[in-house]
Amino acid sequence: MLALGAVCRTGYPLSPVSFVDKTRAASYTSEKVRCKPQEQRGTAMSEFSHLKNKLLAEQVEDQIYHYILDEALEPGAKLPNEFALGEKFRVGRSTIREAVKLLSSKGIVEVRQGSGTYVVTTVKGLSDPLNLRSVQDKNALAFDLVNVRLLLEPGIAEMAAQNATPEDIERLRRLCERVETKIHEGDRYIEDDIAFHTCIAESSKNLVVGQLIPVIDTAVMMFVNVTHKKLIDETIMTHRMITEAIANHDPLGAKAAMVMHLNFNRSYIKKVYDGEDPDDGTIGMAAYING
Repeated sequence: MLALGAVCRTGYPLSPVSFVDKTRAASYTSEKVRCKPQEQRGTAMSEFSHLKNKLLAEQVEDQIYHYILDEALEPGAKLPNEFALGEKFRVGRSTIREAVKLLSSKGIVEVRQGSGTYVVTTVKGLSDPLNLRSVQDKNALAFDLVNVRLLLEPGIAEMAAQNATPEDIERLRRLCERVETKIHEGDRYIEDDIAFHTCIAESSKNLVVGQLIPVIDTAVMMFVNVTHKKLIDETIMTHRMITEAIANHDPLGAKAAMVMHLNFNRSYIKKVYDGEDPDDGTIGMAAYING
């Protein structure tokens, strides 16, 4: 330690005050350097915790959505309360609230103050990101969409056959049966048809395919509107073929079944687009029966 009145290397006396001040400044600066990483670590931990909670809420959102599908909850049905859902999915009520907010923002559920949470629709992702509903010529749009679907969905079905889990297969079977039941009973089945194709896309486990689901959903809705109560035998048959191929992890079988499913739709829509009679017995199962 330097004594008071010490001389610096330049030969000038070193002021006791300046020496003390510099010593304190150095000590303060050193303390700041030591504290800064701790503050940064604290901020990083806070951001990580927020991200972790966000990811958990998104996972629970997906679980609640599939619970709605698995329980066949129709629009207007009331969901269990926060406590019951928290018990079911083993998370806290705050996570349930965040998950419900996410579902509500997508129009799947509606939160009614003092009453509870209700299902609005079982169709996820109908946000129409490409603004296809603004197209005036629906027949031309349906024809263009089926051509795009032929480029995409056979490959998606192929990936689903490779990657589908037992839970995916079980859900797909339920949706396949539900569509068939509603067709036989003459009930509206468009939401279940969309859920069927959405389940196939999700079963592919491909992150990009997940972003295409809204486009696929819009396409399915368009086809069901154009081919309303038509091609029902073809829908039942090809849905079964697609489901069994995915369940048996048969990629080529799933791909071929999806091609057949979409080609039935394409043939019918092309007749409508060309101004011809789509019910003349030259397409779909009628072509096989009449042939």
